[in-house]
Amino acid sequence: MTTALPEPQPGGRIWRFGDNVDTDAMAPGAYMKAGIEELSRHCLAGPRPGFAAAVRRGDLLVAGCNFGLGSSREQAPQALKHLGVAAVIAPSFAGLFYRNAINLGLPVLVCHDTSPLRDGAMARLDLDSATLALEDGRRLACEPIPAFLLDLLRAGGLMPHLKARLAGAG
Repeated sequence: MTTALPEPQPGGRIWRFGDNVDTDAMAPGAYMKAGIEELSRHCLAGPRPGFAAAVRRGDLLVAGCNFGLGSSREQAPQALKHLGVAAVIAPSFAGLFYRNAINLGLPVLVCHDTSPLRDGAMARLDLDSATLALEDGRRLACEPIPAFLLDLLRAGGLMPHLKARLAGAG
């Protein structure tokens, strides 16, 4: 598992999902005790069979409203990160999912209009400017991520960020 954001990619495939995708779909209860490798193999199998086997490092998950509702299981964003998802983009997120994703180093961006982001299309994310460059040349702006959260994401999440800060303070 990487502890920092991946280097910028030439682009990633967009995977579209609808509204109200819950954490149980990302981290199915039947596999919670099996470890992240096995759990990740079943990530989003309900709404999108074959997703876990086909998604590639650098791909982008684009969803509808209220992404990540349900239980507070941090394995949901952990499974997405383990599969190589570069970021999740949605008009809104469940609060606990959003916090868990940031704490684990998975970028989550609020984008009020995701309609230009077509399933299967390629896009490149610029996290610093919170914009997506689409393959047709258009750019789509998302809400900027505050600098302190960008620092946390670059460190690989909350724990690596705190370890680095504590090591620098000693």
